[in-house]
Amino acid sequence: MSRLTGMMLVYLSAGMLLPLAVSIHCGDGMQFALLVSGMLILMLGLFLRNILGGKTDYDLKENESYLITLAVWLAVPLCGALPYIFTGVLNSFTDALFESFSGFTTTGSSVVSLPEQLPESLLTYRALTQWVGGLGLMLFVVAILRKLTQGASRLYEAEFSGTQQRKLHPRLARSVTRMWTIYVVITFVMMVVMILNGTSVVDAFCLSCSTVSTGGFVTHSSGLAILPERTLIWVVVFMFLSGVNVAFLYRIFTLKWHKLWRDEELRTYVLLFVLAVAVCTTAFWTEGNGVEESLRYSLFHIASIMSTCGFYMPKPHHWSFLVSVLTFVLIVVGASSGSTGGGVKLRRIMIILKYIANYFSRMVHPNVVFRVKVNGEVVENEYINKVFAFVFLYIMFIIGGAFVLTLCGCSIPDAVCMAAANISNLGPSSLINSVGANLDYSMLPNLAKWTLTLLMLAGRLELFALIAVFSPAYWTANRRFRIRKVNKKTVVKNR
Repeated sequence: MSRLTGMMLVYLSAGMLLPLAVSIHCGDGMQFALLVSGMLILMLGLFLRNILGGKTDYDLKENESYLITLAVWLAVPLCGALPYIFTGVLNSFTDALFESFSGFTTTGSSVVSLPEQLPESLLTYRALTQWVGGLGLMLFVVAILRKLTQGASRLYEAEFSGTQQRKLHPRLARSVTRMWTIYVVITFVMMVVMILNGTSVVDAFCLSCSTVSTGGFVTHSSGLAILPERTLIWVVVFMFLSGVNVAFLYRIFTLKWHKLWRDEELRTYVLLFVLAVAVCTTAFWTEGNGVEESLRYSLFHIASIMSTCGFYMPKPHHWSFLVSVLTFVLIVVGASSGSTGGGVKLRRIMIILKYIANYFSRMVHPNVVFRVKVNGEVVENEYINKVFAFVFLYIMFIIGGAFVLTLCGCSIPDAVCMAAANISNLGPSSLINSVGANLDYSMLPNLAKWTLTLLMLAGRLELFALIAVFSPAYWTANRRFRIRKVNKKTVVKNR
């Protein structure tokens, strides 16, 4: 655990070179603070990797994958808060930690009220944390560290603990490398498109990283309202692509377009997007807004919500309560499985709905055996049980988080919406009239910020990794396994 955690901190310190270079180029005066932050992270990483974890091997034991995943997801954001502290842009440790966790978990909730006043080097750093966190910290370890064999698959499963993520190659390391390659190419293409449409290099880089990672950090307090309309159209396209499974994107890259529409989840994603846009457009139009304005905002809003990017821009003059209800539902549903987006994930919702439909069918035909199928493949009952457990825990986390937020002085609607948005890693997008672009997270008390930080982490780890480590049964099973392991070695030695 110490060795892998130290490796990730070493990689994080290397990532500090980019904002450091931007700071030197722009002359914003943040060079020394960024350099000190990077050096401290590097020294801690080398200490964990070479001293504490120098004699450990790469053969992970049973149940260790969850513990390592949680350790990395705690250590990296904790150290990632150092640049905010040393540069002085955030005065309190709580705010720095909130901003760091929001970045690495791709939530996008921010305590920075005026991001346009941040130095360009810090804007670059914020965007970089989202890009790295969105693609997966453990997947970065699997892609770089080829020595992991069986341990790689365990870390991979821990990163996608609640979904059935398909592999792009039989060899796991190559599969992860292909995933990263796809996102690098998409990020680069979006950045080039935005620059060609008149966006500055820093803004293009930050928005591209936030979009592809479905993060949501913006460079201006007005959201994306500063972008021209032709650029917003491209942002909507890339938000839509970022919300689909990486396997679909791989088929696009390999020109296997004829296989795209065969996937049931993709068809559902497209159909849900079209229906949601139609409902929102109609709702805004009936409230007295113009047809063109209603359609333009609905396309942007639904793409932002379904991908869990969480971008925002000024709302139409007349807001519809129906849009608020639909927005909340889509926040909980989230993006496709295997994407960088958050939420319950569309595949799980499909499985639950099919299970319910089969249940009513059995009431009419009690002697007929019905099985839940996705893409023609039978979903095992064990996985269905896991899906129901996940959804139940997801709702409990929202209710528990909302309860704590109400104790902090938030109204019940605001508390529920904030809890749902942050556990879905969506962040600041407009939920209801009083929540969204007008919400300033910096005004929340520290208890509320810590609660939202926990929800961000729980949503990014998809609950199971977080709950497993804090479960007594986890430690009991892990200890029993090690005892059996020691006894087995003893018997072999005696023979």
